[in-house]
Amino acid sequence: MKNLLLTFLLIICFFTNSQPQSFLNDEEQRYVLIGNFVTQNNDTIENCKIGYRIFGKVNDDSSNVILYCTWFGGTSEAIGRLIRKYHFIDTTKFLIIAVDALGNGVSSSPSNYSKQFPSLTIKDMVNSQHTLLTRHLKLRKIFAVIGGSMGSMQAIQWAVSYPKFMKKVIAYVPSPKLSSYDLLWINTQIKLIESMQKYKSNERDIKTLSDMMTALIARTPDYVNENVPAEKFSEYLESFNKEPDKIFTLENYLSQIKAISQFDFSSDFDFNFEKAAEQITSKLFLIISKRDMMVNPNSAIKLAELKGCRKLILENNCGHLAVTCEIEKVRKEISDFLND
Repeated sequence: MKNLLLTFLLIICFFTNSQPQSFLNDEEQRYVLIGNFVTQNNDTIENCKIGYRIFGKVNDDSSNVILYCTWFGGTSEAIGRLIRKYHFIDTTKFLIIAVDALGNGVSSSPSNYSKQFPSLTIKDMVNSQHTLLTRHLKLRKIFAVIGGSMGSMQAIQWAVSYPKFMKKVIAYVPSPKLSSYDLLWINTQIKLIESMQKYKSNERDIKTLSDMMTALIARTPDYVNENVPAEKFSEYLESFNKEPDKIFTLENYLSQIKAISQFDFSSDFDFNFEKAAEQITSKLFLIISKRDMMVNPNSAIKLAELKGCRKLILENNCGHLAVTCEIEKVRKEISDFLND
């Protein structure tokens, strides 16, 4: 009887511990301290903290893990909402690790750091994620990396910096290299915020103007004209006047947008676009908005042509947010790519 009980307890113990605690699908906010993290500019983020959440179930050999990179100002919590609302990725088949990018107010950021926060690059975000996955979650390889907007920049940087770490990369509304127009609006935003801060404007007024400017380029003029009736414009205008985000503060906003402004996936290859593209060995899927005014689509189209990779061109009038206007189509295309 004792032997039977012992055997039963061993079986229970085996099945309880067969899935590592790190990969339990509880969708709760988690944090890992990855130590003193040295940035690309050779500064140090002391006791660097990385936030993440888990969605789905890991398989026996961890070969179904997907890293989901956050967009500008995005959080792992927001990725969770996207997954739940649209079933954007099948969490019955894949385990998703949604990682909060440095500077978003959850991971180490100006708002939660006691000293002067170092300047960031997209590569810093990627390197910190690599440290999380390899040293703390003990992953040697993963199945895929996905991200949109600033998340797509991280995904592309992953493909260049760690080409053998994942099999597939999905980048939606991407830019491997910013255009002059992209840099113009980004630097205008930076100048606007820093100038208003200099003259002691309150954060609410600064954020209102910044959000209004973002709205100018996030959607196309056709979209705004079709969806904001002139007789209701005053209500639309008032919608920008709201309390500032307590997590993605202005200082965090500046930290991430300055990282975006420096992004060029070829920076480690003497800014040679073709040479950087050669580093990418993962299967690549680019989802491009033809009428994107926030990140010009030309460099993404050029990368797709150089790699001969899978691409989806969205030609709706939703601009940088084109994916949200064709969410079912995009979801199916992503599913097909992941399951191919």
